[in-house]
Amino acid sequence: MPIDRSMMKMVLNLCAASLGRLALNTARRFIYPFAPALARGLGVPLASISSIIAMNQAAGILVLFAGPLADRVGYKIMMMAGLGFLIIGMFAAGMMPFYGVAMAALFLAGIGKSIFDPALQAYVGKRFPFRQRGLIIGILEMSWAGSTLVGIPILGLVIQDLGWRISFFVIGSVGLLSMAALFFGIPRDNNLLKTSRHSGLLSAWKQFAANRTAFSAAGFAFFISAANDNLFMVYGAWLESAFALNLVAIGIGTGVIGVAELCGEGLTAALADRIGLKRSIILGSFMVAVCYAALTLVSQSLPFALGGLFVVFIANEFTFVSTLALCTELLPEYRATMMSTLLAAAGMGRVVGALFGGIIWPSGGIYGIGMVSSGMSAIGLLLLLWGLRSWKS
Repeated sequence: MPIDRSMMKMVLNLCAASLGRLALNTARRFIYPFAPALARGLGVPLASISSIIAMNQAAGILVLFAGPLADRVGYKIMMMAGLGFLIIGMFAAGMMPFYGVAMAALFLAGIGKSIFDPALQAYVGKRFPFRQRGLIIGILEMSWAGSTLVGIPILGLVIQDLGWRISFFVIGSVGLLSMAALFFGIPRDNNLLKTSRHSGLLSAWKQFAANRTAFSAAGFAFFISAANDNLFMVYGAWLESAFALNLVAIGIGTGVIGVAELCGEGLTAALADRIGLKRSIILGSFMVAVCYAALTLVSQSLPFALGGLFVVFIANEFTFVSTLALCTELLPEYRATMMSTLLAAAGMGRVVGALFGGIIWPSGGIYGIGMVSSGMSAIGLLLLLWGLRSWKS
């Protein structure tokens, strides 16, 4: 059979984009396990690293502005800009090993992710038919689990053998490789819709707010993200208090979560388009709500507890990635605006969920955490059903 050159080029572009997302996601996540090494290298207390983490997370707020801008100037330009911020930050931190530079570097990496992600998702929505969105988005989202299962272990070896500064050069080099491949591989957006080319930021947000389906999808992302982080905030404390696990064992539990995320993304790629994205989200939401509520039933045995966490995070990742795929089609004229607002809503949900977890855990334990997360998931599902009631692709 002859090889379809256009399809081969699109596959190579997706591989390059996945490489860029792996670099961006690793930059977001590697600071958590390697905080002590970075603190020693920078000559600061461990508590100071929390400020760097906060700056990295705070950059996520800018995603609200990145989406409408991408709809105006083009998705390729914004993807290049996102990777550019990452590369500048990483090489600066590697060359100038000072605390302020490291903080600025992680802030730039956070900005890069906020710019890159909605532009890439909007590009997928524009270039690929709706019947393939679950497959493509599922494959791209594997870079999130890949940052935990591949990126962080590799950086661990780099830091151990070559020093912490080299880890920044490694991330920056991967980002540079992805940027070069995308620059030569992706054509410029010369056919943006006139409505998006000539509209301002407020106009784009007004279009989003006036669309019931889009608005409800963002609300759904908020509630399921809050439910997930409500548990994620305290799962270590649960495993420690219920089963007397040490830090190494809890780290293994985190690996279980990473594998679960990868499985959830793989399930989206393999099944969501066949089942239908709407059905996939509804089924996943129902499963995750039930699993949260059932956590208290598995708290008597460590294997069951780890199995319960595994199922929860598979169902959650399957649901969220399917939601990303569906949302690439909810607001076709403002795809990047839709995706950036969805990601911002999910980010706000994670903040709220983490706060709830810290409040609920001392008095409610895993029972309170499970029931609240289950309730949040149910509210999100009802909101989404209301928004999707009359929507068709």
